[in-house]
Parts: sequence; structure tokens; C-alpha cells
Amino acid sequence: MIRFWALGFGLWVLCLDAPLRAQAGSSGGYSDPRAPGTVSTITPPQLKDVTFKQRLGEMLPLDAAFSDDDGRSVTLGQLFGRKPVLLAFVYYQCPMLCTQVMNGVSSALKVMPFRAGQDFDVVLVSFDPRDTPAIAAEKKRAHLKYWSAERDAAAWHLLTGGAASIRRVTSAAGFTYQWDQRTGQFAHVSGILVVTPEGRLSRYFYGVEYSPKELRLALVESGEGRIGSAIDELLLYCFHYDPESGRYGLVVMNLVRLGGVMTVLFMGGFILMMRRRESRPPPPNRP
Repeated sequence: MIRFWALGFGLWVLCLDAPLRAQAGSSGGYSDPRAPGTVSTITPPQLKDVTFKQRLGEMLPLDAAFSDDDGRSVTLGQLFGRKPVLLAFVYYQCPMLCTQVMNGVSSALKVMPFRAGQDFDVVLVSFDPRDTPAIAAEKKRAHLKYWSAERDAAAWHLLTGGAASIRRVTSAAGFTYQWDQRTGQFAHVSGILVVTPEGRLSRYFYGVEYSPKELRLALVESGEGRIGSAIDELLLYCFHYDPESGRYGLVVMNLVRLGGVMTVLFMGGFILMMRRRESRPPPPNRP
């Protein structure tokens, strides 16, 4: 009983951990040229129609046709069905922002208890129809080598496709982008999605840095019981996803209820232990 209470108390303390860290800003890839390294508060004309709107619960078009980084023809649905998926929209010749998104994913995965390929897959969809499987393969090779994650190569799927297929998938996910003729780059918002094994949009995270704790919760929740432990389920009881902020926050009432249960278990265990001690016969007196 005491061991059980200690485990429960430890989990309760885990839920009391500091609120989840804020995600990086959801700005696109444009900075204020007058102040290098800072993001302008004025929306450039190129970003006027660029969005990444949450469409939670919507299905991706799983019949959309692409080529993977090995040059094989695949449909999006062939990459789903068994486990949740981390999905990102990037383009492989992007000079900066898309690489930061990929680095943000790998940085978070480094400290997560789940294994890419075993518990989830990573799918990147290029929204530049000029990207080719060869370009995707080189991007994948360089990225995994940088992160010393070559063993996870089978779990990373870098897709390329025609404009029609790209538009179907990005539109379903609420992701819009614009080509900027002046800079020769795409204007777009950075972020990633967590998708259920069936291809349903589950969680959105914005910016280029992603909390491992939040991704862990999202994968457990989106995995629909296929991955995670009892501890992960308890964490989901303590934290709730807020679509407006794109983050998980503490559920105070659930935390209070959990604290009450732990207190009752502790008191009950303590009383039971004391009664057992009182019921034991005294040791015999030695001569």
C-alpha cells in the first residue's frame, strides 16, 4: 500500500511540474530588415494570405499521390494506419525556416521516451512542386547525419508531388503559403501537426521549437491507446490541450481530485499499517 501511494504521489508531483513551456512564435520566415534577428510586428504583404489554421478532427486526403525519398510512388494513406504521425509542411530547398522546423522536431525527439518508427512516424510534405525525390533524399541524408539519427531513416518519409496533390493536403490541414517573387522564396508559417493513425488531424504546434513533454502528450492522445504507459495516461488526466494556444495546460480541478485521491490512499494505508502493528503479538521475553 505504501509503495502504491508513493508511486501515486510521485505522479501527482509530476503533474505539478511547472506549466509547459511556451512554444516559439508562429511567425513565418520574414524578419524586419531594419533590426536583424528580430521579428517585425508589421505583417509584410507577402504574409497577408499566409495562414496555418487549426482544423482539428478533419481527415487528410489519404488517396493523395506523392513520391517518397526513394522515388517510389505512394499515397498518403500508405504511411498511416498503425501509429500516430508527426506531420510538417516544408520545402527542401528552403534556405532557413524549414530546416529549423526539422531541427526542432529532431531536438524534441532526442529526449522523448518514444522511438521513431516503432511508436510513431515522421512525414514531411514538400509544398514546392519543383522538389524532386533526389532533393528529398539528400535533405533526409544530411539531416539525419547531422542529428546522428541514421538508424531512424525508415521512420522519416520526405514526400514530393505535383501541385494538385500538394494543394489537397495543405488545404485540408489549413496550411496556406505564397511564392514571393522578390525574394525567390515561399512565405509560410512554421509548425507541425500530430495526426492519428487513421489520418485525422489531432494537434497543432506552432513555431520552430517544440516541447518534448507536449509532443509526448499529443502522441499518446493521438495514438488512441496504441502507445504510452499508465504514467502517460495520468499526465493526460492532469493536462488538457488548448486549441487557441496550441499548448497543453494544467487542469486544476483534475489535479485537485487527484490530490484528494492520493491523500485518501495515504491515510488509508497509514491506518491499515498501524492496525496491523497493533494486532501483532508482543515478542516473547527472553530469559
